[in-house]
Amino acid sequence: MFCINKITLGDAVDFAASELKKYLRMMMPEGGNVVINYAPDAVDGFRLGLMQDFGLDTSDVKDTELDDILYIDCDEKGGIIAGDNPRSVLLAVYEYLKRNGCRWLLPGVDGEYIPMKDIIPVKLRFVPTLRYRGWVTEGTEFQQSMIEAVDLAPKLGMNTFMIEFKFPRSYYERYYNHDNNNVHRNPEPITADTMLQWKRQLETEIAKRGLQYHDMGHGFTYEPLGIECMDGWNTDYDKRLTDEQRELIAMINGKREIQWWPINTNLCMSNARARKKVVDYVVDYSKNHSNVDYLHVWLADANNNHCECPECQKKRPSDWYVILLNEIDAALAEASLPTRIVFISYMDTAWAPEFETINNPDRFTLMIAPITRRYDITLPPEGITHVPEPYVRNKLKMPPSLEAYFAHFNEWKKTWSGANISFEYHFWRAMWKDVTGLNIAKRLHEDVRVYKKYGIDGILEDGSQRCFFPTGLALYVYAGAMFDSSLSYEAIVKDYFTTAFGDAWRKFYTYLEKLDILFNYQYMVGRKSANEKVGRYYNPDIAKQLEKVELVVDEGIELIKEYYNSDRRVGTVSVRLLEYHAEYCKLLAKCYIEKAKGNDDAAKAALEHLSERMGRHEVAIEKYYDHCLMVNANRVVFVQNVTHNEYMDVEETDKK
Repeated sequence: MFCINKITLGDAVDFAASELKKYLRMMMPEGGNVVINYAPDAVDGFRLGLMQDFGLDTSDVKDTELDDILYIDCDEKGGIIAGDNPRSVLLAVYEYLKRNGCRWLLPGVDGEYIPMKDIIPVKLRFVPTLRYRGWVTEGTEFQQSMIEAVDLAPKLGMNTFMIEFKFPRSYYERYYNHDNNNVHRNPEPITADTMLQWKRQLETEIAKRGLQYHDMGHGFTYEPLGIECMDGWNTDYDKRLTDEQRELIAMINGKREIQWWPINTNLCMSNARARKKVVDYVVDYSKNHSNVDYLHVWLADANNNHCECPECQKKRPSDWYVILLNEIDAALAEASLPTRIVFISYMDTAWAPEFETINNPDRFTLMIAPITRRYDITLPPEGITHVPEPYVRNKLKMPPSLEAYFAHFNEWKKTWSGANISFEYHFWRAMWKDVTGLNIAKRLHEDVRVYKKYGIDGILEDGSQRCFFPTGLALYVYAGAMFDSSLSYEAIVKDYFTTAFGDAWRKFYTYLEKLDILFNYQYMVGRKSANEKVGRYYNPDIAKQLEKVELVVDEGIELIKEYYNSDRRVGTVSVRLLEYHAEYCKLLAKCYIEKAKGNDDAAKAALEHLSERMGRHEVAIEKYYDHCLMVNANRVVFVQNVTHNEYMDVEETDKK
């Protein structure tokens, strides 16, 4: 019988002890009970707590609240599992279990592999590569999936979770209204109160694990005006504006109007009354949400929509943004509130300020958000040579690459020396251009190293929490590379695939590689047109190539049949996911075959057929597959008929 002695009290340490108990009992089901005690003077059994309480040195990190140290010194009977903060204790428990063979590939119990074996000694002292390793709500959400996402994050080594908005209305509504799948699922409307309660439930799950909690983002250009979250996406809201509200929003083309939605509408930032409303809102929110570790204060979710009044035109949007941030800092300081603020280099504020600087860098973190970047490259071999385009108010073309965003980031750094993170989108629409998930996985492995090299100490992935179709490799690579960038891509792939597919792992990986060649990624992102005048996706040679997909899939189906059932539950689930994916590949190939031939109407019809067929399977695989996001991402190609970057440049995104 094992004993777990908690040296330190606290929710995250309590949870770490319960997780260690659970998985020890699963590894050794006949080993008897595992007792948990609070025993600060214990010298035997497993001892869990803060490194400081063990008298262990923590000088190898700058900030023990923000930086994680994992310390393990255990033999066959137990030992010390510690961290420099409560969250790190939990991370150390999971790392100890990993060193003993445990793996978590997918959300929920079906995604874990827990070997039945005796424990082995583990000795480790480790500081993860990036300080911030996070996941952000996006896509189409249902509550159980979100709870399991929070649960999975630290098991993969992540330490940060963000919930966007006052509550993530559009994400929940897309799922519970069953957008893009009403043929097979009737809408299940939910109220604002339910969504707010669910956000609080997620916050509790985040706190239980000690994860860094990031909150809000967009909303500060309309909530302070009295426009509620439920109206943030109201296309008719302009008719309801009061005279006072209208005076405070941006003037564009001589008119102060809602820009499509309130969430897309900026404020008249030179108007001190408008800024004061935001400042007061931030202070009140900080007082009422003391559980928030980082409050994200962003501007509108659109580009080329900043105020054109004579006063606003005297400075760039980023200058007015910094003025607002300094006013927020002063008000928080006066209220003795320690709230950390994240501000964002996004859309027009990618262009750095000319005149203003942050007064108190210690309160703030700068976050770049390269939403219009390409995902077929990281950086060119020569590094950053891009020169930012001149700033021209409301006539800006958004940066087209990660290199371009780094060029803008370098301009910010001329007056900014504080902490930096990135807000990324690999698991939003980009992942649906990558049919096998292999390209995004490779890109993530490269991107993590590039971000670290250029002075960005963390990534928050704004992507669907159902990003496991056909596998969870991309998320596994993302989390693994942030945790330990010394791990090679090949090593992470082998780790994932051997857990998922056992001795047949190479066969399954080769199958996906064959599909990856046929679904040429450069073509899928609109970069292999045979004639730009006909269309970005016109390429008869690619059509011929895609006609081979059915043959390769049929070969894959035979492989799937051979390994249809596994002794490992995660293996069975992984193979069954590939079965659904096989049908998806055949249907998607037909869409792109027509598109490549220039038959746009036939391509649209094929997409509708794909949507209907995959919609039949949504209930069975919804934990892993985001049907609504899949359809929306593909409609950008087959209905709007543009690539991702063009879409962001020429019209407003439907992202939120």
